[in-house]
Order: sequence, then structure tokens, then C-alpha cells
Amino acid sequence: MVQGTLDMLVLRTLVVGPAHGQTIAHAIERGSEEVLQVEHGSLYPALRRLENRGWIASFWGTSENNRKAKYYRLTPEGKKQLAAQTSRWEQLVKAIGRIMHPAREGQS
Repeated sequence: MVQGTLDMLVLRTLVVGPAHGQTIAHAIERGSEEVLQVEHGSLYPALRRLENRGWIASFWGTSENNRKAKYYRLTPEGKKQLAAQTSRWEQLVKAIGRIMHPAREGQS
């Protein structure tokens, strides 16, 4: 993944509500139709980083299979950050698209 993309995808996943790490990973994988694979070695450091920045907050709860699990929720600051990252991402995608598919001469 492009650097910073995982952070944005985690924040986007948490818009729908709190989730634990495994649910976040599966949501990203399913949402990308399995194109993106989220490794635990990348996900958990990202969750810690996002929490340290105040963009997500964690709490302990019980998972679907009745086990203790750490859940993460989006903070108001995280919502602002997601909006900013989404805007930057859209600009990046457009810029790359212009390079990958330049307009042919005489066409607009």
C-alpha cells in the first residue's frame, strides 16, 4: 500500500462504528474485494500510531466469539483528519491519472 493509505482506510472503516483489529482488517479486505491484504504487523502499529495522534480511541469490550478484545473508535479529530486525507488522496489519484492517461493532442 502507498504510505499513509492504511491510516486513511482504518479511519474510514471506523466511520461506521467501533471495531476491533481483526474486524478492521476484514472490512478493508472485503471492501477492496480482497485486492488489499492487511497484515497484522502493519495494522497494529498503525492503530497505535492513530491512537497516539488522538485520531482514534480504544476501549476493552467483548468480541463476537465472547473474548476480551480491544475496540477502536473514531474521535472528532480523527473525522477531521479523515476528511483532509480523503481530499489529498483524491488529488493524488487525479494527478496520477493525468500522468498515466495524458490527453491526446487536439483533444480536450
